[in-house]
Amino acid sequence: MNTYLDIDHVGITFPTDNGPLTVLDGVNIHMRKGEFVSLIGHSGCGKSTVLNIVAGLLQATEGGIILEGREVNDPGPDRAVVFQNHSLLPWLTVYDNVRLAIDQVFKKTKTREERHEWTLHNLELVHMSHAMDRKPDEISGGMKQRVGIARALAMEPRVLLMDEPFGALDSLTRTHMQDSLMEIQADLNNTVIMITHDVDEAVLLSDRIIMMTNGPSARVGEILDIDLPRPRDRLELAENPTYNHYRAEVVRFLHERHLDKDKDKGNEAPPSVAKKQQAEKEAQSEKEEIDQLRMIG
Repeated sequence: MNTYLDIDHVGITFPTDNGPLTVLDGVNIHMRKGEFVSLIGHSGCGKSTVLNIVAGLLQATEGGIILEGREVNDPGPDRAVVFQNHSLLPWLTVYDNVRLAIDQVFKKTKTREERHEWTLHNLELVHMSHAMDRKPDEISGGMKQRVGIARALAMEPRVLLMDEPFGALDSLTRTHMQDSLMEIQADLNNTVIMITHDVDEAVLLSDRIIMMTNGPSARVGEILDIDLPRPRDRLELAENPTYNHYRAEVVRFLHERHLDKDKDKGNEAPPSVAKKQQAEKEAQSEKEEIDQLRMIG
């Protein structure tokens, strides 16, 4: 496979009061240009950490990110992020929120008129032209997400990174946004990494689903290729046996990881027992130190 984006043996460890915490351990994901990949797994499995490392917002402790043959370590307009929180500037209009990003990226390469036309084009792409003069508090949550997507696409990123972009939306709005995203991706052939907790969303939108093991020290558990023709119609897929097979595979994986979490919890000592065990360890350690001092003496 000719890879466009390589997440190559990525690991990251954070210092904590209780010692180093390894969140990711040897994560390998290799993507083709124009591929749509979803990351799914239980909370705490490092999905957002993977996304932040690709975005350049975090530095990997091990491994690295290779985009078109070049290592990337810092944030840049070639990787645009759409968060669950739209992060629009409340004092700017819809138009100005998108225009601000365009001016930052294209001030030296596009004329003022070209930047204006490009702003209008991207608002039209997400069906928000009619609300361009409104401010964020005057539009719905789904419309705010559309503006956030328009702002990200307007930077012409090589990779679009989406961190649960529809997680805070109601079911009907989420459905419309998923359909819009499929249309946009079909038109622009964006390379997309999306984090989701929604199994149906992952199967509907993705070319591949990356299923993460539980954290800490999370890794890629399984990779599921979604061999469904595009464009995809959710109503037709509801009765499609292949679609339902893929959905069942993801549910199975998540259920097994859930059982693993319960097993780990069951192996943990109750707080009172844990404290007693810790006190006994400290007492034993102190006794060994005294014995060693006596031997030296």
